[in-house]
Amino acid sequence: MTIALDKLNDPAVRAFVGALNSGDRAAFQAALSPGATMSDDGSDRDIADWTEREVFSSGGHMDIETQSSDGRSLVANYRNDTWGEMRTAWRFDVDGGRVTRFETGQA
Repeated sequence: MTIALDKLNDPAVRAFVGALNSGDRAAFQAALSPGATMSDDGSDRDIADWTEREVFSSGGHMDIETQSSDGRSLVANYRNDTWGEMRTAWRFDVDGGRVTRFETGQA
């Protein structure tokens, strides 16, 4: 059972997931604060390089399984054309209605 996009509790996270799942680079950038940062499996990554490789050029998609009450922690089945499908955890920092940092890794 997955959680529908419109049921995600945090509007900034909802915008992030929606843009990622639709492959909309402009909407994805709009969901991020200027200077946003990220990490993957505990290592900081260049957000533009990582998202191009892991999301946009490889058909990345999140199916949300669970969310925290504030909507800023998710467990999702994440898939892309490079790695296939894996269970992942996502944590978001949000300020001013935009994502300032996200951390992802295997769940």
